[in-house]
Amino acid sequence: MKRRQWLAGAALTAVGGLWGGAVQASVFPNKTVRIVVPVAAGGSADKLGRTLSQKLTERWGQSVVVENVPGAGGSIGAAQVTKSRPDGYTLLLAGDGLALNALQGRRVPYDVEKDFSGVVKAVVNPQILVVRPDLGVSNLQQYAALLKSKPGQITLGLPGSKGSLQHLAHEMLSQRIGASPNYIAYPGGGPAALDVLGGHIDGTLITLAAVTEYVRAGKLVPIAVTTAQRSKALPNVPTVAESGFPGYAVESWQGIVAPSATPKAVVEQLNRDIVAVLQQPEISSQLEALGFTLAGGSAQQLDDTLRENLTGYAKVIAETGIQLR
Repeated sequence: MKRRQWLAGAALTAVGGLWGGAVQASVFPNKTVRIVVPVAAGGSADKLGRTLSQKLTERWGQSVVVENVPGAGGSIGAAQVTKSRPDGYTLLLAGDGLALNALQGRRVPYDVEKDFSGVVKAVVNPQILVVRPDLGVSNLQQYAALLKSKPGQITLGLPGSKGSLQHLAHEMLSQRIGASPNYIAYPGGGPAALDVLGGHIDGTLITLAAVTEYVRAGKLVPIAVTTAQRSKALPNVPTVAESGFPGYAVESWQGIVAPSATPKAVVEQLNRDIVAVLQQPEISSQLEALGFTLAGGSAQQLDDTLRENLTGYAKVIAETGIQLR
C-alpha cells in the first residue's frame, strides 16, 4: 500500500511539474527579446530602440536587446525578422522605409502587408535639413540659391539609402527649387550626421531627434523642418512651407512590428506594455525633448498606417515622377 501511495504521489508530482512547465512556457516573455534596428547605431531609430529596450527590460524582468542590422535601406534587417519564429521574441523597429522599399522595384524578400503584423506606432517625427556651419547658408532661400548656383555639387547625406523617406522629401523640395544636390547614401542617421559634423559632406536631411543636441550646441545649422508645424523641441526652426514653399509637408513615423503569424495575445501584450513605457513621464519628456511626438494607439492602427503609406507614397511618386533609385 505504501508503495502504491508513493507511486501515485510521484505521478501527481510529475504531472504537476509538467503542467507548471506548460503554464510557465505560456508566460510572455520568459526569455530574451530582440529588437532588430535595421540601420546603423547612433541615429534616431537606434535611440528609440535603446530607450524601449531599457524600459521593457525593467518592466518584464527579462533582457531586451537591440541588434543593429543595417543595409539595403533597412530591408536586410526586416527580412531577418520575417524569417524568425513568430512568437514575439524577435521584433523590428520599423518606419516609412518598409513601404518605400516595396514601391521602388527593389527585390525585397518579403511582402509588407502579408509578412508583418503591426504592434504599435511609437512616435511620429519631423525630418530636418541641417548643414555644416561653414557652408555659408542659414535659411532655406539661401540653401536653394546655393543648389541652383552649384547644381549637383552640394553633397547631402541620406540616412538609410537612396529611396528613403529623406530622399523622397528632398526630391519633392528639389522639384520646386529646380536643382538637386549630390546624394550620398549612409547606413543610418548616425554616420550621416557625423560626416556633416566632420565637414566631409555639406548637409543631411534627417530625423530631427538624431541631431537635436548638435543643433542646440551650434554644431549644425538648422535650415527647416519638413512637417506642417514647427517642432516643440526646436521652436525657432521654421517649416519648409513657411520658408517659401507653401503646401509642403512630410511626416515620418517609427514603431514596432512583428512577424505576421505572431499570436494576437502576444501582440496585444506587447502593444500594452510598449504604450505604458512610452507614457512614463520621464520617457515621454525625454523623447519629446529630442523632437519625437508620441503616437501610441492599437496594433490595427499601425497596420492601417502601413497600408496608407503604400498607397500614399505610390501616388506621390507617380504624380511627381520622382526618381528615387
